[in-house]
Amino acid sequence: MDSLAPATNKKADALAQRYGADALPPAGPWNETIAVMLDHRSVRGYKPDAVPPGTLETLIAAAQSAATSSNMQWWSAVAITDPAKKKVLAEIAGNQKHIEQCPLYICWVADMSRNQRISDDTRTDFETMPWLETFMVACIDAALAAQNAVVAAQSIGLRTVYIGAMRNDPIKVAELLGLPPQSFVVFGLCVGYAADDKAEGEVKPRLPQSIVLHHDRYDAAEEAARRAAYDAEMTKFSARHELQAATWTQRVLNRLGPIKSMNGRETIRASLKKLGFEIR
Repeated sequence: MDSLAPATNKKADALAQRYGADALPPAGPWNETIAVMLDHRSVRGYKPDAVPPGTLETLIAAAQSAATSSNMQWWSAVAITDPAKKKVLAEIAGNQKHIEQCPLYICWVADMSRNQRISDDTRTDFETMPWLETFMVACIDAALAAQNAVVAAQSIGLRTVYIGAMRNDPIKVAELLGLPPQSFVVFGLCVGYAADDKAEGEVKPRLPQSIVLHHDRYDAAEEAARRAAYDAEMTKFSARHELQAATWTQRVLNRLGPIKSMNGRETIRASLKKLGFEIR
């Protein structure tokens, strides 16, 4: 019985960090893989130390082990270590300096160009290529692959942060990386060892499961009250980290209210057309 206590305590601590002490879900099965996943936090400061040899290839192997719709494998990755290119990408992303700091930066590409080349080589008209569903599948494939890589990175002591701001100027990103038509960087990913002042960053609380988990039918009847409780938890977190938006609700208002918060991403449909996508 005593041998189970450390594992039980680790599980309780991990769940408390992720949800707060007042919103713990029922305890269930546990292992080191789940522990690594619950310990995820975005890190925005990196040591200059290179990742070990073979790390990139290991992360891509993990990524390629993710589910992919009908085995179409609609994604590619561009690994960037060139400081000059990282500097330009950081500028596109609103001067996010961690893009320059991290030793490895990976751009995850929704890549329809590879299958378009098959269409061209075989002189076969792929009637499904221009449809929104196909583009969505390519983006989903890229996201599933990247998340596998993130979990793999964390499991070997590396830290990461996704950079959605690659979509601020997808055309400039595509030109910088030499992407062919019908390929689009969905997001970037910083990979490296957390800087000493970031190494023990706090796990950010998430919405309680009572808001996001529904049984048999969607039920938002108690959402307002449960969101208020989560806002209270986030207020404490924000105070500890001096964040401007104290509550999650305020963050939603700030992020979704003004169009300026999109930082140019409201033009993505037009950008996709220039990148060779015909989305119906």
